[in-house]
Amino acid sequence: MSVEHPTLPPVRLPADAELARDALAAPLLAHAVRLARWAGPDTRVDAGGELVDEQLPEAVALLGLSTDEDGEMLAGDAWRLAVDTGLVDVEDGTEGEDGETEDTPGRAAPGENLALLTAGSPQDVLALWLDGFDAVFADAVAPVLDDLDAVLGEDGGIDFDALDWDPEVEADFLEGVLGNLYLLTVSEGGAGEGPVPLPALAASMVVPDDMGEPTDDVLEQVSDAMMRLDEQFRLLEPIGLVEYQPVDEALMAEEGEEPAPPVDEEDVTRYGMVRLTPLGLYGVRARMLEAGVDAPAVGDLAEKGADALLDGISGYPEAAAREETAAWLAGRDALGAARELLHAARGADAGSPLRRLHCQQTLSLVGAEAEPAVREVLDDAELGGLARVWLAERGAADVPAPPESMIFWLAIDTIAAQLDSDGDLEELQELIEGLTGRHSGFFETAWRVEHPATAEVLEAMGRLHRDKTVAKEARKSAFKARSRSGA
Repeated sequence: MSVEHPTLPPVRLPADAELARDALAAPLLAHAVRLARWAGPDTRVDAGGELVDEQLPEAVALLGLSTDEDGEMLAGDAWRLAVDTGLVDVEDGTEGEDGETEDTPGRAAPGENLALLTAGSPQDVLALWLDGFDAVFADAVAPVLDDLDAVLGEDGGIDFDALDWDPEVEADFLEGVLGNLYLLTVSEGGAGEGPVPLPALAASMVVPDDMGEPTDDVLEQVSDAMMRLDEQFRLLEPIGLVEYQPVDEALMAEEGEEPAPPVDEEDVTRYGMVRLTPLGLYGVRARMLEAGVDAPAVGDLAEKGADALLDGISGYPEAAAREETAAWLAGRDALGAARELLHAARGADAGSPLRRLHCQQTLSLVGAEAEPAVREVLDDAELGGLARVWLAERGAADVPAPPESMIFWLAIDTIAAQLDSDGDLEELQELIEGLTGRHSGFFETAWRVEHPATAEVLEAMGRLHRDKTVAKEARKSAFKARSRSGA
């Protein structure tokens, strides 16, 4: 039995309003907004829409940056982001021809999108921030031009062939790194909210999964990837995507120079540490969804039907599943919700046992108001067993004893659900051994159960039961079940 689950575990994201506040507080976007409000008739730009040199000191002062080259570079970055996101509209200037005519500066003015930051919704702000993230991502994967003269063609333009740079490969690599960082953040037992060492992140993209001890060539590739990622994360941090502790500069001595003595050889943090912020999780997930990746978030199913809920949480960890179901129940009448859940739990398809398990778990969060709906299915072959369990757990009176056929059907259905949920192996073994221990002659009846998963469940019991005699009996019953069904 195999049912497809979501590709990634669900992510827990703050409310849009909180994410929007984080977006507006990101240093690069905050600077871009200030420059957009400053732009006016006297703001001059060159032929590429950049601020002319004479305007940079005023922009630097407005942003409270240092008055050196770094300050001017940061102001230029913020201006480009303002233009790229529509916070500023520019009318490009023109260049003089062959020095015979003077350059004509263009003009700038606040763009239409600036109003969205005060009058728009949180979703408007986040959409604008995503545009900014796209622009910064493009800068991060652009080639590093250490020697511009070496890559200039005869026509004065950049010879991209000489760069040995493939924009698609570069973008795919950074997308993969951000995807791995996302997975490490949202997975149970992963990094969670803690930072990830840069060497581990680089190795996840370079070292083959089946490689034991990395070769010197692979280690050199990891080192090269780390240095590139160090540059890229420095660019991505100001937009609020990540929190980044850069590689210790003492480790990056120029060729021929002696690196500074290490403070602590075992201190992995010196090689860079990075974590996605909540806003970063939102941004990377948005790119994944756009690329067609199944990247669920807790709360996605709250407004959907019970069928979508029970199918959707199939691959969720237990805590996330409870959170999702609690959110789904919160806006619904208990009796109506119970009826909807029970209806959605029916079926004989491969995913139905797990749906019924999740239905039972969801109903455990519903109060006594659901009792009429549960009693309505007491005679239902598929739902009668779980209905009795629910009623018994609440100490309800007048719960009819189940027929033997229902007991065995529920046993097969429960094990089938557990097999598909990839739960704890020891717990499953205890469930199996408990069932066979309580019911003497279990397998004599079990192979006759009219359930689509009977043979697969009995085979699994044969694999998992720790008593060899009982395991052999389970395998014989599985053979009988397959022969009976003609499978």
